[in-house]
Amino acid sequence: MTTLEPGDTLDHYRIDAIIAHTQMSVLYRATDLNSARLFAIKVPNPEMEADPVLLERFKREQEIGQQLDHPGIVKTFNDEERSRLYMVIEWVDGRLLRTLLNEEKKLPIDRATAITLGICDALDYMHKRGIIHRDLKPENVMVMEGDQIKLIDFGIAMKEDARRLTFVSVTSLLGTPDYISPEQVKGARGDQRSDIYSVGIILYEMLTGRVPFVGSNPLAVMNERVLNDVKPPSELNPQISPEMEEILYRALEREPRHRYATASEMMWDLEHQDQVGVEPRGARSAGAGGKRSPINRKLVIYTSMVLVPILIFAFMLVLARK
Repeated sequence: MTTLEPGDTLDHYRIDAIIAHTQMSVLYRATDLNSARLFAIKVPNPEMEADPVLLERFKREQEIGQQLDHPGIVKTFNDEERSRLYMVIEWVDGRLLRTLLNEEKKLPIDRATAITLGICDALDYMHKRGIIHRDLKPENVMVMEGDQIKLIDFGIAMKEDARRLTFVSVTSLLGTPDYISPEQVKGARGDQRSDIYSVGIILYEMLTGRVPFVGSNPLAVMNERVLNDVKPPSELNPQISPEMEEILYRALEREPRHRYATASEMMWDLEHQDQVGVEPRGARSAGAGGKRSPINRKLVIYTSMVLVPILIFAFMLVLARK
């Protein structure tokens, strides 16, 4: 298939501009010549169409998008015959949260809270329908007027009862190391608590101007979140209250069973911060902000000695596929 250029037509859509290139697809802004409405058109790259696994992933993304109808989630349409495979997606007037963070570094606490509440509300809707986003990050959150949000890009989203697609999760995991959960680092599919962990990272970044784990390369970043605790966010922003810090710790627990079980639980705490009990973080050795016992520390170190070579091998496999 030839690449579309501005001015070309695709069925009854006129291509107006190229918005983004990714490894698997190209995103265009297009005008529906029948209604004059703007849409986003997502067209798979030829390499994707030739790869059965990647093609299945694209079709699954389209299927998941069509099942979601929520004001905080970008809508995907499928109400017509098409001459080739592509997605028609709602056009959103707004800016990426990443753009806001690049400009402002960190956001006022009230604004960061409002944006997080919008993300949690959309996630609660998705999770109740058995859909996990798995790639939440500021690049996948659109912020509109009044700080209303829309979640975008369901390229590696998953239905809880769907079969696993080989290597796709590894590829995507290596692509966004700053926001994935520790269990995803270890190769697990993840569940709704993995999305909550990513929301915690996003809120941490909005409040402090940085992500809690950094490193010289993606593998180092992923290893950091398996080995180390988050830096107390109030040390980076003294305006963060003990209650907000506790909410961050609960979202960023290393063990999923210690995290918020649902997005609605996190929403409730954000909306009722005066009722959030602040736990002494040294009381639980595995906590996001607590200190590990020496025995657990050794166990984590030994585990990482096994984990890092596995991640490096996975990385080499991904490069080989490219």
